[in-house]
Amino acid sequence: MANKSLLFKNATIHYQKRGKGPAIVFLHGFLENHSMWNDFSDVLHKNHTVIAVDLPGHGKSDDIAYVHTMEEMAEVVRAIVEKENIRRHYLVGHSMGGYVSMAYAEKYPDAIKGLVMFHSTASADTEQKKKDRDRAIKVVKHNKDLFINEAVPKLFNTNYRPYTREIAVCKRIAKKMSAKSIVAALEGMKIRLDREVVLKFAPYKVLYIIGKQDNVLPYKSLIKQAQIPEQGDYLLLENCGHMGHIEAKGQCIRTIKTFIA
Repeated sequence: MANKSLLFKNATIHYQKRGKGPAIVFLHGFLENHSMWNDFSDVLHKNHTVIAVDLPGHGKSDDIAYVHTMEEMAEVVRAIVEKENIRRHYLVGHSMGGYVSMAYAEKYPDAIKGLVMFHSTASADTEQKKKDRDRAIKVVKHNKDLFINEAVPKLFNTNYRPYTREIAVCKRIAKKMSAKSIVAALEGMKIRLDREVVLKFAPYKVLYIIGKQDNVLPYKSLIKQAQIPEQGDYLLLENCGHMGHIEAKGQCIRTIKTFIA
């Protein structure tokens, strides 16, 4: 395992690299960091090069701007891929990481061997969602820990299991972020483009992993989206919210392993 970094616009970006073989690039979601993929990496690095990125403002990576656009974060990913001399790779993005993946896929379609949208969407924010983000930004500027304490539990299907320890871990990771970094991500997600057309012309296979009890993204709309690509497929997790890497870890690891096999 190698902990690595590069300079991007005078900001230090951290990432982890493990294993050898066909490459898989993992992108975490909002308020997370590369460690969310540790259990996936433990399995997949035996036959693959696994790269897990700390996106700007998350984990140990610096901020690169006051607004972290999906396009700019995609360029960060591209810089890492080029530094590692990787020509083609699989791309797995959780939630915000999926938004970044779509921006990357739009610009670098020939670099992608397969795309996994992990509790994520190619659609832009609705007008209501944009208003929700504006409200969240106000709360974060006033008290970021209050925002995190309210936001994180809603990511899980707590009607199925309490996930007390897991929620505490996620909160602890999120609270290491600055308010400025959280706002930069919220602003970037709010203005992201609709990229369903990228799916329509995708020259690679696409897999959606969807939580039926997801409070963030309605599962029916994601099932429809998963059918847009010519080589599209999906996995619906019955008792799962937005956090399949925790709520249905074994099933998700097996599914991604099959997808890239």
